[in-house]
Amino acid sequence: MKTKLHKLQSPTGLYGENGILPAKLVLHEKIDSIEELLDGAPTLMKLTPRLGLDAQGGMDLLCLIGMLVSFLSLVFGGARDTVAYTLLWMLYLSLYQVGQTFLWFQWDILLLETGFLAILVAPFNLQLPKKWRMSPYHQHDSITLWLVRWLLFRLMFASGVVKLTSKCPTWWGLTALSVHFESQCIPTLLAWWWHHLPLWFLKLSCVATYMIEIPVPFLFFSPVRSMRLFAFYSQLLLQTLILLTGNYNFFNLLTIVLCIALLDDEHFGYRKERKSSWLGGTINLLASVLAYGYIGYQTWHLFSLKVNLSPSFSISSSVAFSQPQFTAWLDWIVPWTMTLGAISLGYEIVIALVSFYLGTTVCLTFDLMGVVSLQVPLSYLSDSSYYSVPTIFRNAHQKFEPFQMTSSYGLFRVMTGVGGRPEVVLEGSDSLEGDWKEYEFMYKPGNLSRKPPFVAPHQPRLDWQMWFAALGSYQHNTWFVNLVYRLLQGQPEVIQLLQHNPYPEEPPKYIRATLYHYHFSQANGQDWWVREKKNEYFPPVEKDNPSLVQYLKHAKIIQEEDSKAKTDQEKRPMRQSFTQRIVTFIRKCIGQREGFAFVTSILGATFIIKELLTLYVI
Repeated sequence: MKTKLHKLQSPTGLYGENGILPAKLVLHEKIDSIEELLDGAPTLMKLTPRLGLDAQGGMDLLCLIGMLVSFLSLVFGGARDTVAYTLLWMLYLSLYQVGQTFLWFQWDILLLETGFLAILVAPFNLQLPKKWRMSPYHQHDSITLWLVRWLLFRLMFASGVVKLTSKCPTWWGLTALSVHFESQCIPTLLAWWWHHLPLWFLKLSCVATYMIEIPVPFLFFSPVRSMRLFAFYSQLLLQTLILLTGNYNFFNLLTIVLCIALLDDEHFGYRKERKSSWLGGTINLLASVLAYGYIGYQTWHLFSLKVNLSPSFSISSSVAFSQPQFTAWLDWIVPWTMTLGAISLGYEIVIALVSFYLGTTVCLTFDLMGVVSLQVPLSYLSDSSYYSVPTIFRNAHQKFEPFQMTSSYGLFRVMTGVGGRPEVVLEGSDSLEGDWKEYEFMYKPGNLSRKPPFVAPHQPRLDWQMWFAALGSYQHNTWFVNLVYRLLQGQPEVIQLLQHNPYPEEPPKYIRATLYHYHFSQANGQDWWVREKKNEYFPPVEKDNPSLVQYLKHAKIIQEEDSKAKTDQEKRPMRQSFTQRIVTFIRKCIGQREGFAFVTSILGATFIIKELLTLYVI
């Protein structure tokens, strides 16, 4: 529900007709068959013109439907079934396909893959007679939950491995966290505090990150319950710390939800008869001690940990292996990981078939299709492993790729912001020699005295993309050029995406962009940030600048007849369809509110309604 709220909150300024990156740019064809709907990038947005909706209206409608389905699923337990999750997955996939740069994040892909697995995990109960309904638990749950654990394993293992395969000097030198907290996209208030911790502790935290992301995920599939619980709480600790120090929208919460697959009913207070023996308990204890001891020993050895008591307490650390050694280990471990994964899944399938064959045939078919494609993404971590995967598996993965059922991951591959976090600051003026006034964005660093905010689970897509733009150049970010153009026009829906507009009456004549390097201030500083000017990022331009207009025309964002069409539309308003009028009315009622407050207030109201219904109705 949160993701639908977020998209409804800001599509006009981002994807509207006069937005920063109009959705119409990727919606060209008119479809007449199911084959055309599924061809290329499958999206329900191809159907919305049949309802008389433009691109913006189509996105609004899909968001509203998604919000309604999510609301019903949160409030009514009976609505949490395969049909609801299928619809939510289709809606999000449809928005993802037209979202372009603002929706191309790894957590968007992760949400789609998780949503597809939710279709398999959920019961198919909606509107069925009681005698046909499945029980809350069925035999195929062990298989689908295994797929959830496999997804979690790929996410965490790959995120740890890519930090080393990227050959980033900060990850190899264990100094990544000394720059991460101030260089991440939107730091929180706690990130400022964490950034000032001793260097030895930050390096040790980097070692702990490697341990949690690389060896611990193998415990996800351990038959020993205590090992799975250890793995769960390790991941929970990591995700909670990331959540507190960085605004990564719904990513950390979604990862924690995936971690629930590591738990069992007993952990939630359900009593289960357990046949225990002294021998079995002893074996489990020994296995746990051996596993923890092995992980601890390898961590101590591979990172040269050393406790220092003088002149003050510290724990020194450094990487004690080379890049070729790590590559050789990776080429060895990835094939074995896929083999062990196949054996583990095979065991779950056999148990399910023996226990309840007929009722799980259809579910097993979907699960096996998933495994065919799930094996391929992990193999991307090693070239030799990828080419060892059978061609039929790679072809199957390629066929499913447009539906984002399975993907490869690797978060925080390279640490940016070494030497200062780059920030693009937009400024307007009525004269090239005049006073330049800064535009202030909602959440990203700009004003030196504004404290870092808490924004999650909301993701301000524009603020995030500004962070990426600062790492490159405007020539590779067409949307940035259009942002400048729309600000020069004084486009209201785009201005509403900003916190402060220094020209409320009429837009400035010129806008420019300057690149700064930002640093967290010291503990005794009055401001939260300090900055130094680096260079010009975007030269001063005016609205009618021929190069600017030609650039946007070449990108097909504006057209020759845009100004004339706008004038004609003002004289002769277009006749809107009934659906378009309803969607437009709802859009005007909602507007473009501040994202964090909008998302949290709607979610809070939903949970209050749920509790009231539970107490007085249900």
